[in-house]
Amino acid sequence: MRLAVTGREGQVAASLVEAARGRDDVEVVAVGRPALDLARPDTVVAALEAARPDIVVSAAAYTAVDQAEDEKDVAFAVNATGAGKVAEAAARLGVPVIHLSTDYVFDGTKDGAYVETDPTAPLGVYGASKLAGEEAVAAANPRHLILRTAWVYSPFGKNFVKTILRLAADRDEISVVADQWGNPTSALDIAAAILNAAARLRNDRSFAAFGVYHLAGGGETNWSGFARHILDTSRAFGGPHATVRDIATADYPTKARRPANSRLSSAKFADVFGWQAAQWRVAAESVVARLMENGRNFYPRLGDGSSNPLLSPTPSGLMPLKDNI
Repeated sequence: MRLAVTGREGQVAASLVEAARGRDDVEVVAVGRPALDLARPDTVVAALEAARPDIVVSAAAYTAVDQAEDEKDVAFAVNATGAGKVAEAAARLGVPVIHLSTDYVFDGTKDGAYVETDPTAPLGVYGASKLAGEEAVAAANPRHLILRTAWVYSPFGKNFVKTILRLAADRDEISVVADQWGNPTSALDIAAAILNAAARLRNDRSFAAFGVYHLAGGGETNWSGFARHILDTSRAFGGPHATVRDIATADYPTKARRPANSRLSSAKFADVFGWQAAQWRVAAESVVARLMENGRNFYPRLGDGSSNPLLSPTPSGLMPLKDNI
């Protein structure tokens, strides 16, 4: 089975490539710029045709949440038009598409975890562009799985886990928002889920349960609780540690509003595909342990927080912005 995943730099793409390494039953080809550029729809079909996939994984996206408020046209070009073009190309090739979407299609006002049938109501341009992408994918290719996920982290790229560890190496206290709740989700688990679903699509030619699914880590927490667990795990492995101070979203106003509740129920995916992600604490411990194993001097190489898509420095602390899937 050959999967073509859009985007070379994303956490899910990297996790898929790693998950397929050494396996005889699956091959993953990451296709990205300049060969495939979602902002240039004319590049999509030729790039995917060259990859000769059995299934297309649509993972590339525009994820700059605040910047999207000023770049609406670019966000929609990539997340809506571009995503639709990927699904259209898959349809032309006669193969299914697995498209990654986001918790940001919801407004966060529900009391409890969102299910797939809940009404969507994005708060900003980013969420609206991703919702438009879902609609474009569904319209372009009836054989689609749209996987909404949230709070993605991994050993790859820039993400919340790596940023928290880097900051703890430099300071004694880190302030993190405590009034946004969700399901931390390892990109390693997302990759495993995609491979599981892809195998089902390959083996079950009569599969008819195409549509929207939620796919997130087990359990729930807020950003500050996530940060505390990361740092407690780091300390247990002899890594950096800092005190986490709770702050409110209101302590750091942003251009784009964030949903206070990003909790997603993954029960439908578990029921249809017989697979569920690990409990978020266990998955996070695994990623932190792996980062520690990469070398005791890794902290300075975790990246510059000023460019991190998840955290921005504020007068009172730090504010999670968005993961880069």
